[in-house]
Amino acid sequence: MTPETIDRRSLLRFVGCSAIGIAAFFIPVTFAGRSTIVPDHLVTLITTHTPLVGIFFATGLIFWGGLRPFLTKEWNNSASALFLSLTALLAMPIAIVYLGARGLAGLEIPEFIPFLFERLAVPVGLIIPIGAVLLTFLVDFGLLEAVGALMERIMKPVFKTPGRSAVDAMASFVGSYSVGLLITDSVYKSGRYSAREAAIIATGFSTVSATFMLIVAKTLVLTEIWLAYFFATLTVTFSVTAITVRLPPIANMSDEREDPGNPPQNVSFLKNALRSGLEASASASSLGTLLARNFANGMRMASRVVPSILAMGSMGLVAANYTPVFDILGYALAPVVWLFSPNDAHEIGTVLASGLAEMFLPAVQSAEFELTSRFAVGVVSVSSILFLSASIPCILATSIPLTLTQMIFVWALRTVLSIPLAYAAAWMLGIA
Repeated sequence: MTPETIDRRSLLRFVGCSAIGIAAFFIPVTFAGRSTIVPDHLVTLITTHTPLVGIFFATGLIFWGGLRPFLTKEWNNSASALFLSLTALLAMPIAIVYLGARGLAGLEIPEFIPFLFERLAVPVGLIIPIGAVLLTFLVDFGLLEAVGALMERIMKPVFKTPGRSAVDAMASFVGSYSVGLLITDSVYKSGRYSAREAAIIATGFSTVSATFMLIVAKTLVLTEIWLAYFFATLTVTFSVTAITVRLPPIANMSDEREDPGNPPQNVSFLKNALRSGLEASASASSLGTLLARNFANGMRMASRVVPSILAMGSMGLVAANYTPVFDILGYALAPVVWLFSPNDAHEIGTVLASGLAEMFLPAVQSAEFELTSRFAVGVVSVSSILFLSASIPCILATSIPLTLTQMIFVWALRTVLSIPLAYAAAWMLGIA
């Protein structure tokens, strides 16, 4: 099949559906004084104007996700399945406590429960099925294959991933890690990513969005040097990814995939990109079938993610606030920090360690640090990517074969590598 012989219907589906997908995920729209992508606006409309809808929807996902593994006997599939099933079950009493506190004025509960429920569980629970429906236009009608052909020469040698992974990275960056992971999981299950490629994308590209980076910058009083912070964070994040893909545990994962791709055959890479996109469009199922399938997949994923966010996030924040776990981890990071900030190495190390529980915690705890250290903390908290309150549960809810232990090890690798790069960026930019 070539662009000359492709039928008009496939061309229209490729161009039209891809345009809708690009508009939905990659073009920020200003609405009500806020500039972000369409799925995020839809979530904000629900949480702002009908907050109870979001709360009860998330509660339904929590109870469905908590009970389903035991009703379907999925908990018995493996040790990790049992762990995830018990974790999901733990979310149910936490949700009951939260709802009870909303209904009974004066009932005191830990501050982190409303934070996890309202700032993470509800928005993520809503954006996954909404994003799953809109994702149909982005990944099922040829755009992924066309971008893959264009970006193969960059992504493969640098990050050891197919060119199409650039779409996942951009979706995380302009949208959220949950949207990026939704794309990654969908492509992995279709056989177009190997286990190693999916793991690289999930742990190396699925960072927080540019919008949330701005919130981090505001918290750390870095908005006056926003562009320097933004580009330094971007550079450090992807530089660390280029290193970690060549180290265990990711480097040891299987690189076999069902779909080996379709390399160009004596044609320019632009023609090959168009050919790849048109072929995918021609073979795609009907729009209605794909929308229904992706919505069902999104609901299943949301029912796994939301209980894990509430349960694992609670455990992580309890550990950060009431135990010495992260203080001990701070001692492990202190020698690396000491090379650049010897006077408060342990304090900064402890703050950075708390990012494993929730990526926003380091920013909240760093207001009193001097400018260079605040800058470094802001960069490292984003570059580390993995945290227990959201991104790790999201990955565990996908089909990507990463264990909790592996992700904590990758977090440690990313954090240790990010610290010197963040301080080096501050030095090169003259931030002091």
